[in-house]
Amino acid sequence: MGLLRPEAPAPVDLPAAAPRPAPPAPAPVPMRAPAPAPRPSPSPVVYTPPTEGPGCPSTESVAAAADLGALEAAIQGCLKCPLGASRIRFVFGEGDAKARLMFVGEGPGRDEDLQGRPFVGKAGELLDKMIGAIGLERRQVYIANVVKCRPPDNRTPAPEEAKACLGYLRRQIELIRPTVIVTLGATPLRELVGVSEGVTKVRGQWKQLTVADRTIPVMPTFHPAYVLRQYTQDVRKAVWEDLKAAKAWIDKDAAS
Repeated sequence: MGLLRPEAPAPVDLPAAAPRPAPPAPAPVPMRAPAPAPRPSPSPVVYTPPTEGPGCPSTESVAAAADLGALEAAIQGCLKCPLGASRIRFVFGEGDAKARLMFVGEGPGRDEDLQGRPFVGKAGELLDKMIGAIGLERRQVYIANVVKCRPPDNRTPAPEEAKACLGYLRRQIELIRPTVIVTLGATPLRELVGVSEGVTKVRGQWKQLTVADRTIPVMPTFHPAYVLRQYTQDVRKAVWEDLKAAKAWIDKDAAS
């Protein structure tokens, strides 16, 4: 007998397996901006004056100016100190180019910076009255300042600012050749004449300024802005006495 092989069972159709659900997508992870790198501390700004061009008038160009107009043209673009970059107008000075009496103040204020003229605010109005009290008019004197650009917030000019401008003022004095200079306040007395004592101590006392080949008498007195703040009988009398002394010197010089 032959061996019979069992028939293979018929294949059984099995139901298809249900597809497995896809795993849920992972929730997005919120992206965080990278932390900013720490900024280096800013280095202090150091003003560096220009070394050439109109922003830095040379000593030779100042000395070569033959009159006030030429001097103003040579220096009106000056940027030797930080005040030049913040000014609105350059305040050169004004008055009689051959004045016998010259007034020197500290620096321009807000009104002066806007108009480009010295002493045009309330202090300027008082100065005009002071000049009129000794029988002169503003156009007969010359008015200038130690610095030609307004210090921020009308502060006192820093020593380096005054130094940058002082050569211009001295050249103005050389060209005008005044008989007498009246300094208004402590700054011109200190920076121009070299007297560091307060005005209260030295006002009414003659000082001297040597410019080129001339020695010019200098009368220190209070700044008109101070007079406005301290409008007392004593202060007004002191200024009146100082101006009378200056006018008397001029008259005596003219008569000699």
